[in-house]
Amino acid sequence: MTHLVYKIAPRALWQAAEATGVFDGAPIDQADGYIHFSTASQAAETAAKHFTGRNDLVLIAVEADKLGTALRYEVSRGGDLFPHLYAPLPLDAVSWIKPLPLGSDGKHKFPELRHE
Repeated sequence: MTHLVYKIAPRALWQAAEATGVFDGAPIDQADGYIHFSTASQAAETAAKHFTGRNDLVLIAVEADKLGTALRYEVSRGGDLFPHLYAPLPLDAVSWIKPLPLGSDGKHKFPELRHE
């Protein structure tokens, strides 16, 4: 079974990455020096904390095994280990991309995510 990590990104930013063939991250990723990812159990909290009210997002599922040693799990919010990628994201590591719409309650509606 493939281990997945998840990236939430504005649709336009992701479309630009697809057009150029490389994803170097969002401005916050570039400022921090790595691309922020979440595990399945962290993704909803990440959306609520950093993307409240945004209805222009996509959820990108990435095969962690294809990222090699550039992917590191490091202590972050609440002492949890979060996946951080210290390299551009190779687009061939992307398993799928889905819209991340807002529900009537104002929270993002996630597809079913695989918890590992």
